[in-house]
Amino acid sequence: MNEKILWYIADPMCSWCWGFAPVIEEIRLSYRNFLKIELLLGGLRPGTKQAIAPVQREEIMHHWKAVKRVTGQSFRFEDAMPEGFIYDTEPASRGVVAMFLINPEVMFPFFRSIQSSFYVEQKDVTKTEILMQIAADIGIDAKLFLRVYESDEAKKQISIHFNKVRRWGIHSFPTVIVQNAAGYSILNRGYCSLEALCVQLDDWLNT
Repeated sequence: MNEKILWYIADPMCSWCWGFAPVIEEIRLSYRNFLKIELLLGGLRPGTKQAIAPVQREEIMHHWKAVKRVTGQSFRFEDAMPEGFIYDTEPASRGVVAMFLINPEVMFPFFRSIQSSFYVEQKDVTKTEILMQIAADIGIDAKLFLRVYESDEAKKQISIHFNKVRRWGIHSFPTVIVQNAAGYSILNRGYCSLEALCVQLDDWLNT
């Protein structure tokens, strides 16, 4: 296979992925003529059933504040993750896959809209009605989105995403994997600056 692919492994409810959002967006714009860029949903906390405990909330808020400090991304901390909030990342991730099934061109913008809705607007993106509204806001018919979101195909596809990430042994997000005729390799784990990622990506493209 001569095609070069960048696999962006992330979760829409991963705070460091939100911090990384401007970086991956610039990579998409700057490198789109040199390689194919694919979004793979990693599954941060899929299927969680228990509401987060106060101590867990404090730990998560600590991570959010670190992301804001390092990356400068916007967060709204007030009223974040209220009592009873269940941090299940499967619904939002399945929503992204559903959007790909509807229109692949809108997958990345929808992913970022979910991130912004969760971290900046404090919307509960685990709720179907919130995902429908986000879809409508970017021009996708909400009823069409709901039909695809609830379909067996969307559920099948999100399982394929999660399982592929597990097979690759990826447990932290964001992670960037590159693929060419020689196979797969991890380019970067975790957050890094645009400049640092461009250096790594250019080196890989030129080898």
